[in-house]
Amino acid sequence: QTASSAIKGAIQLGIGYTVGNLTSKPDRDVLMQDFYVVESVFLPSEGSNLTPAHHYPDFRFKTYAPLAFRYFRELFGIKPDDYLYSICSEPLIELSNPGASGSLFFVTSDDEFIIKTVQHKEAEFLQKLLPGYYMNLNQNPRTLLPKFYGLYCVQSGGINIRIVVMNNVLPRALRMHFTYDLKGSTYKRRASRKEREKSNPTFKDLDFLQDMHEALYFDSETHSALMKTLQRDCRVLESFKIMDYSLLLGIHILDSNMKEKDGECSQSTSDAKRPGGQKVLYSTAMESIQGPGKAGDSVITEATNTMGGIPAKSHKGEKLLLFMGIIDILQSYRLMKKLEHSWKALVYDGDTVSVHRPSFYADRFLKFMSTRVFKKVQALRTSPSKKWCNSIAALKAASQEIVSTASQEWKDENHGILTEGQSYSSLDEEVLSSRHRPDLVPSTPSLFEAASLATTISASSLNVDQHCQHDESVPFSSSKGLPSSSTFTLEDSAIYLTSEQSTLEMENDNASVLDVYL
Repeated sequence: QTASSAIKGAIQLGIGYTVGNLTSKPDRDVLMQDFYVVESVFLPSEGSNLTPAHHYPDFRFKTYAPLAFRYFRELFGIKPDDYLYSICSEPLIELSNPGASGSLFFVTSDDEFIIKTVQHKEAEFLQKLLPGYYMNLNQNPRTLLPKFYGLYCVQSGGINIRIVVMNNVLPRALRMHFTYDLKGSTYKRRASRKEREKSNPTFKDLDFLQDMHEALYFDSETHSALMKTLQRDCRVLESFKIMDYSLLLGIHILDSNMKEKDGECSQSTSDAKRPGGQKVLYSTAMESIQGPGKAGDSVITEATNTMGGIPAKSHKGEKLLLFMGIIDILQSYRLMKKLEHSWKALVYDGDTVSVHRPSFYADRFLKFMSTRVFKKVQALRTSPSKKWCNSIAALKAASQEIVSTASQEWKDENHGILTEGQSYSSLDEEVLSSRHRPDLVPSTPSLFEAASLATTISASSLNVDQHCQHDESVPFSSSKGLPSSSTFTLEDSAIYLTSEQSTLEMENDNASVLDVYL
């Protein structure tokens, strides 16, 4: 119940003192005992030899694992000066909390950091989590898990207020048209009436399924990177026996009608207050899912600044920017949570309630994300290699059909020519063999053989002009119709086969054209 202005002032004073004091300590490797150190300083309102005077009630400020958190900040490229400037230069901005935890949320004026009040058990759990968290960040700093930059406690008037400093998932400089808190659970997972009345409500799983019933679509590379990151993060949380976490998802619609409103919104926020651009590494959604060396460019070109959002499309074809992060990871599956699950399982389907054992929770969370929330855009075009194979197979079938349907009289008349020249089917076999043996170049038929090939085609009742010049193409159409029109080109002692759609107007729309160029 302490006034939020007093809390904000105490946080800024305490962090300013401890971070400034930490700069005098030499850099060294983080040791196991560093995770359990707690430093305490008393800041009276009249000031002291070490602390400045202030207008707030006397308070004591505790810093948990200062050296370990200094390492985490260095890992994410946060310099002490930038950290102090972000938190202490201007008053913190209070945010509304849609959750049931009752925590207070503050955001720094430059949008970089979120400061959240946590319960005693959560702070204790985070302290126990730090060695494993340290190991995980060393292995992979690109993660959607919360990035913790500091854990502190303000003691004033017999009250302990524990706070944690984290990365900000949703930038205020872009308007979030939809915000969702997703757990993969369906039991009572709908935003309350009170929440819906807010200007920027946070919706839940059932609301998402209703609003975005056909999911959000990504290109295959982005979808693969996102799902791999989620799978890796969920396995880490499962190993720590953590459950009841959520994916906070912010959706910004890139639409011309919305841009004017967004422009007004961004001017009123802190976008102009960002000196020197982004301060924190790997903090945006796009950086969190991409490995080193990949650029953050996307399909979306009209947005000059995507603010690190992940490009996607809705089922309506709208271009979107997504901002996301896993939140609320400080819930361990202890006795109270086990009792909560047992009670809810009695009155409802136990597999759909949010509180569940960590392994089941992770699997259900991942299944929901991969099947109901994030989907891959299916490529409509076949790959060039498939087209190549299809065109050869179609050409082979057509050539065999042509040869087999030729009349017996024609065979008798041209028996000498066919034995001396090169038949159409043998030409096809040579094409196929040259495809499998690229080191062999098929021989170029002589002019006499080319003429015999033209005679072969013209004599097979395909309505083709008998007069064929050596430099002219001979078009013909099969009554059966080919899957795709193809082209033979005999040029420079090599045969090239290409597949393309015919643009000629034909009497029969179902027929295709096979052009032979001599």
